[in-house]
Amino acid sequence: MKNRVQRSRVIPGYIVALSTLCLLVSIVPFSAQAASKDSFRVGVLDPQAVIEKSKAGGRALATLKEHAQARENILKSDQKELERMQEELKASEGKGSDAEQKQKQERFAQKFQEWQKRGQEYQVELSQKQKDLVMEYMKKIEEATQAVATRHGFDLVVDKGSENTLKIILFSRDGLDLTNEVVKEFDRRFK
Repeated sequence: MKNRVQRSRVIPGYIVALSTLCLLVSIVPFSAQAASKDSFRVGVLDPQAVIEKSKAGGRALATLKEHAQARENILKSDQKELERMQEELKASEGKGSDAEQKQKQERFAQKFQEWQKRGQEYQVELSQKQKDLVMEYMKKIEEATQAVATRHGFDLVVDKGSENTLKIILFSRDGLDLTNEVVKEFDRRFK
């Protein structure tokens, strides 16, 4: 389950990384001008950590986790029913008519297909909910980041990525990571 959630984080992370790199490429010619007048300040941020560490983000992730757990419980219940049906099939082998045995096998096969389909539907549903959550929170994170960057005179804030997404920044000096301050600003704005 966790691997499925982590895999779907890579795509939004990749999109953010790509747009950040495009932004950097477009700013590079101007950075020499900015550096000659004043210092050009660049900060780094881990948006995934902002979602996980903020109060509102934590609540949203907990809700998503509860939703996923409820779906998983339904699938486990259905799986137990399938196991029971399979045991009945084995126990009834050689007993009763061939027509009865075939009917039980068909019922089992139908139930199994329904279980597989439900599992796929739940996965699509969970992926969509996760995507919606990321999109909603990225807008809020951008707003909080802009406030922190403006307050501290940062000209550019780059998504540093994380172990769960695409890691973009390989090194950054202490003091450039704005993640904890953005979490505080996020909590102040979005209770």
